[in-house]
Amino acid sequence: MSRETWKPEVFERLFQGGSDPWGLESSPYEQQKLARVLECLPDRPVSFAVELGCAIGVGTLALALRCGRVLAVDASENALSIARQRCEAQEHVTFLKAFLPADYPVFEASGCDLVLISEILYFLTAEDIQRLAIMVAESLVPAGHILLVNWTGETDTPCTGDEAAEHFIQTCHGAGWRSDLSERGEGYRIDRLCRSEAPLKTGISADEGR
Repeated sequence: MSRETWKPEVFERLFQGGSDPWGLESSPYEQQKLARVLECLPDRPVSFAVELGCAIGVGTLALALRCGRVLAVDASENALSIARQRCEAQEHVTFLKAFLPADYPVFEASGCDLVLISEILYFLTAEDIQRLAIMVAESLVPAGHILLVNWTGETDTPCTGDEAAEHFIQTCHGAGWRSDLSERGEGYRIDRLCRSEAPLKTGISADEGR
């Protein structure tokens, strides 16, 4: 298992080797997972969503149809080029190249009411996940939500998907956030966090999901 946070050049090489290395457009698994993620968006309207790890923009376009404004972030310029083309008709979507957590867009993300982090946390070390969690939590409005998606299969990344999710969640819990949704699909888990005291609505409890 890699011990260091994966560098941007790793992802550039992936997208140079193919425009869709993870099958985001064609994989039934990815399509089913995205459909469930969208069902787990907050009940209230989302005015401003930040998507960390947008890749080629498949999820970005889906978010754009549901949110007032979207800021999509990725470390790969090759991926962002494809994502921009995919979303060119969506004038309320902007893209930003940033390596996380070092280049987290503190100013640009400030005041968002949703941050979606899908399938990227396990590419970071535990320390970098904790750093990112603190910055993300500080970006959101008081009624905001954080939505995490993590692969739960085998991986050669610094953390497993479960470890990555727990590092992020525990850091947020320490900052006054709580989990209001935690569930598992086939090969992935979804966790949602908020500052409110609303009861769990969907899926299983955070303790049961561990």
